[in-house]
Amino acid sequence: MSDSFSVSECASGVHLRPDLEGRAASNEREGLTVRAAERPASMRGVIGSSEVLVRLFHLVDRVGRCESTVLITGESGTGKELVARAVHEVSPRASGPFVVVNCGAIPEALLESELFGHVRGAFTGAHQSRPGRVAVAKGGTLFLDEIGELPLALQVKLLRLLQQREYSPVGDSRTVSADVRVVAATNKDLEAEVASGAFREDLYYRLNVIHLRAPALRDRSGDVPALVEHFLAKACQKLGRPSLTVSQDTMDILQSWSWPGNVRELENTIERVAILCPAEAIEPADLPPRMRGVPVEQRTGARLPEGGLDLRAAVESFENELIRQALERTAWNRNRAATLLGLNRTTLVEMIKRKRMAQRVA
Repeated sequence: MSDSFSVSECASGVHLRPDLEGRAASNEREGLTVRAAERPASMRGVIGSSEVLVRLFHLVDRVGRCESTVLITGESGTGKELVARAVHEVSPRASGPFVVVNCGAIPEALLESELFGHVRGAFTGAHQSRPGRVAVAKGGTLFLDEIGELPLALQVKLLRLLQQREYSPVGDSRTVSADVRVVAATNKDLEAEVASGAFREDLYYRLNVIHLRAPALRDRSGDVPALVEHFLAKACQKLGRPSLTVSQDTMDILQSWSWPGNVRELENTIERVAILCPAEAIEPADLPPRMRGVPVEQRTGARLPEGGLDLRAAVESFENELIRQALERTAWNRNRAATLLGLNRTTLVEMIKRKRMAQRVA
């Protein structure tokens, strides 16, 4: 197996912001200060200054210069595509295209044609030849998001692309050379997928030459204030309303929240608050109900809010959040979720019914 670079503690939820390029950042919560001169080249315009974030982008600087395949892992909403773009932008292929393929969003019947293209008459409706994303990405980077959703039949063809740098369009006997660097991303545990037979072991090792991990926002909570400031300014500008401020109690809750949806959830929450907040300052009462009076178990440093809290509601919220996380982590497999929570499956099913919990659709 090829050597694999891995940063298991790397940060996540990267948000690129051109107007922040070269900005010196300070993370007082963690006692860290990162000067602009110390920031990696790939971190230009990135919001955040936590040590784990800087480590990640120092690694991106290193791997960007090579042609090896990169696998980016992390929970949904952690900014894996933005890390992939950073890899592309510091690479020798930066002047070439950055082409994105969401393997989970394209129907299986169309995915092969989308990737490799097709010739006229290859299938019903193929009235003319069409190049695939591999051809479009020539000279640049092909980013395969949600690679864990790739069907087994296509995994074989992707392996050929990575090993031999060639492929065949659908309906064509010709072999075409590929000039692309492949960067893939997933929120799945590919080792578990390999063990279950859902993902090819040889493809996993071929993809996992260089491994970058984008952990959850809760692992870099010190960057939350800067992200809140950015998303709030963006939302106010979009809504055409005057700037809003955030009270300290509110910011404490935002930094303490577990953010199961990571930076994407944070951005959506801030936009919601900007729409609904009636005053000039955002208070805890303006936050979504599930976040009000964050349970002490979810706080880093277990702290009772100044105004107190409803203990029963807080405990209920904490329980709901853990159940929701277990379900989402297991793709709503109730057997596995119950195991994570130390419950019987029937107990968990009854709790889901009682709480009227429904699966979220991305």
